Amino acid sequence: MPMTAPPARFEGEPHRVDLHMHSTASDGALPPAEVVALCRAKGVTLMALTDHDTMDGIDEAEAAAREQGIGLIPGTELSTQWRGINIHVVGLLPEGPRGDLVAGLAAQAEAREQRSLRIAERLEKIGLKDALARAREQAGSERPLGRPDFAKALVAAGLVPDIGTAFKKHLGNGKAGDIKAHWPFLATAVAWILDAGGVAVLAHPLRHGLTRRKRGLLLDDFAAAGGQAAELVSGFQNPDVTRDLARQLQERELYGSVGSDFHFPGGHLAPGSMSPVPRTATPPVWAHPRLAGIAATAAGRERAGGPQA
Repeated sequence: MPMTAPPARFEGEPHRVDLHMHSTASDGALPPAEVVALCRAKGVTLMALTDHDTMDGIDEAEAAAREQGIGLIPGTELSTQWRGINIHVVGLLPEGPRGDLVAGLAAQAEAREQRSLRIAERLEKIGLKDALARAREQAGSERPLGRPDFAKALVAAGLVPDIGTAFKKHLGNGKAGDIKAHWPFLATAVAWILDAGGVAVLAHPLRHGLTRRKRGLLLDDFAAAGGQAAELVSGFQNPDVTRDLARQLQERELYGSVGSDFHFPGGHLAPGSMSPVPRTATPPVWAHPRLAGIAATAAGRERAGGPQA
């Protein structure tokens, strides 16, 4: 399968770029190297691994990306709070973790540990006995736990029929298991990313149930904090909504990113599997000066005939 350089603008093309994916370093089902291999199989030529509040899978992913001949941008997805809402910010970090981000990731790991304890306490009150141990069993490793691990534990215990119901009844926004008090403020996480020489991307801004006006306020605050981009497409969405979001990004001079938010194979969200971006003047985030070199390197590998050591 030939590799091509990522386009310099959105032209409604099929996606060969995916800048939001997860592995077993957080709550994904596949090890980092297998995520990279799946990207190659799906025709993705530029990817980012963006595990929740960690970069522990990046070394493995980078080695696999070199072998597979794929451009990889190191990344993470940071949990934050904004006006009482849990907001995620993707950090695209070509230089890896450094500066204030190093301490920030350590603080996030501690916050996740404390959050897990509080979620477990609340779920035990609704009947999930030994909630922390059951979630750890579902995780299958010592990585920090996330809400999906508790959701799987609820399903395994027979308390809910599926993960979607677990979130709807117990773990989604405003429910008993929705613990966000320990997360840093939005502006703090953006500052960590900028200090590391990265690009801060507002993750899936259409998923929070915000009115257009309130989404605009979120984008305003994000841009004022130094945020540079937002996910114009995350998974599958209505093209008219995408066009409207593109207008909001253009008004604030923000770049647009794309990501499947891939977690596990077999679902409808595979690497590179998402709605196309309608033609728009919003520039793609991989054209940002801090990221363009990685995209150019990926294109250089193709011109040289494939993977290079």
